[in-house]
Amino acid sequence: MPQVAIFMGSLSDEEKVAPCAQVLRDLGISFTFTITSAHRTPERTVQLMEECEAGGVQVYICAAGMAAHLAGAVAARTIRPVIGIPIAGNALAGMDALFSTVQMPPGFPVGTVATDKAGAKNAAWMAAQILALNDAALAEKLRAARAAFKADVDKAAASLHDKYGA
Repeated sequence: MPQVAIFMGSLSDEEKVAPCAQVLRDLGISFTFTITSAHRTPERTVQLMEECEAGGVQVYICAAGMAAHLAGAVAARTIRPVIGIPIAGNALAGMDALFSTVQMPPGFPVGTVATDKAGAKNAAWMAAQILALNDAALAEKLRAARAAFKADVDKAAASLHDKYGA
């Protein structure tokens, strides 16, 4: 039973969204990963949401570019948390998607992360933090991951100190 649903607006977004799936996989979080469009397949989006919620999905992650209405369309139909990943897809370098994702009307929030791969990773981390509120084992995995991030910084700093001194 998936805990997280990842929806992308287009197959062309896969390379940018794949890091999200990898972080979830590394943390042992079950997920479903598919394509649906707020504009081209609105009926599919609603059907997928119904199936996901019946199957126990707790968090949605939606990635879309340009008009980027996917996260908002999902948020309009659920009270579960929705995290939006704006995808850069045209001459506006993702700013259009960022504004579309973050500017939701009151009562229908979308937690918006950075664009593209960095946003995909953070969307997974945010979903994990939400799930960890009721999962002590997952919370411990998050603490361990943060300790490893800190150790990586300390190691990198030490290597520079060794190389350049002072």
